[in-house]
Amino acid sequence: MVLFEASDRVGGVIESIREDDWLRETGPNSVLEGPPELAEVIAATGLESRRLYAGEAAKKRFVVRRGQLEAMPASPGAFLSTRLFSVRAKLRLATEIVRPRGRRSAEESIAEFTVRRLGREFLDYAIDPFVGGVYAGDPGRLSVRHAFPKLLALEQEHGSLLRGAIAKRNTRGGPAGRLFSFPDGLAELPLALARELGAAVRLRAPVLALRREAGEWAVVHERGGETRTERCSAVVCALPGDALARLRIEGVPAAGGLAALLDIEHPPVATVFTGFRRKDVTHPLDGFGLLAPQVENRRILGTLFSSTLFPRRAPDGHVALTTFVGGSRQPALGQLDDPELLRLVQTELAALVGVRAAPVFARVRRHPRAIPQYTLGYDRFQAACRAAEASAPGFHIGGNCRDGVSLSACLAAGKRLALAAGAAAVPAAN
Repeated sequence: MVLFEASDRVGGVIESIREDDWLRETGPNSVLEGPPELAEVIAATGLESRRLYAGEAAKKRFVVRRGQLEAMPASPGAFLSTRLFSVRAKLRLATEIVRPRGRRSAEESIAEFTVRRLGREFLDYAIDPFVGGVYAGDPGRLSVRHAFPKLLALEQEHGSLLRGAIAKRNTRGGPAGRLFSFPDGLAELPLALARELGAAVRLRAPVLALRREAGEWAVVHERGGETRTERCSAVVCALPGDALARLRIEGVPAAGGLAALLDIEHPPVATVFTGFRRKDVTHPLDGFGLLAPQVENRRILGTLFSSTLFPRRAPDGHVALTTFVGGSRQPALGQLDDPELLRLVQTELAALVGVRAAPVFARVRRHPRAIPQYTLGYDRFQAACRAAEASAPGFHIGGNCRDGVSLSACLAAGKRLALAAGAAAVPAAN
């Protein structure tokens, strides 16, 4: 097996950077335990003893309402007393269990699905901010079937989201999975995988073309300033959708259909890491972070309380916050220059968590084409991938444009692709 990686490091958007006593994540900040594929990878790489679980405060999630932070209720009692939802919205939720099941064949947006089952207020103050946090997207444009298939399955299998959630809890029989990372950040995971692969990892080796000939695959790539070709029995592509669409693939009749992947939306997102003296932030930061619903007209998607989640993310006497700007809601904001972004973030944090001074540490990371948007009609992209695979034995497509955007989804897809490729050597274009 050979891994072809175009950049000078493994991990893609997963990158953990330590500067002095600050530790910042430029992509994902944590992962939720639970999927068996994740447990298998952790065990195989010897990272079990390095799991670093999020603190107890991480169970609390804040949502902005009327300019104030309100905790998302985590229990029936908290739900009854919360100010996040009105009495009318609470009564609407109580009747969800008797609403009729939707048509299995219908494709709905997340917004349409939520309003039909839970009402507008739950869309505005529960689902919309969650979608902003996961996809940096708009629930009115994302397909519930593709973006949140498990949510749709609850309705289809149990006739009700509440009834399905209760059934899942009873089946699970134990506590929900916990969030974790590692002492030196989430990047420990891809680095450990790379160590396991050893010399099979080829960095700074972008794949230029794939060619199907005589029952084998020729992987044409660049390395050390030279164009080289390596033959193999199967190929797994985990490229972003636009990169896969541009890849030259010869000898695959349906490969031309992959050009459709250029139409997948990837809005820009800027990640702004700021460090403050603890005394300069009035909010206790006693939670996972905050999410800002669209109806609140804030200029950020949300903020993680990074130094609350895990230790050693900030020096003693300081706190670290990671704020996300842009996405489908306000793409222009994600493209502001660094000084403007920092001013915007400081203004928002002053209003929401009581920041009273300039940050003592600040870094900006831009993702010009960030998270793929699983919009209505997304099945045409999936169909193009299926057709290309069917037309060429040993050609397999994964990546976040195919199997989900979360780290757990990508790991599960990796196992599926490995099994599909079989026991033969499988170079992965990445």
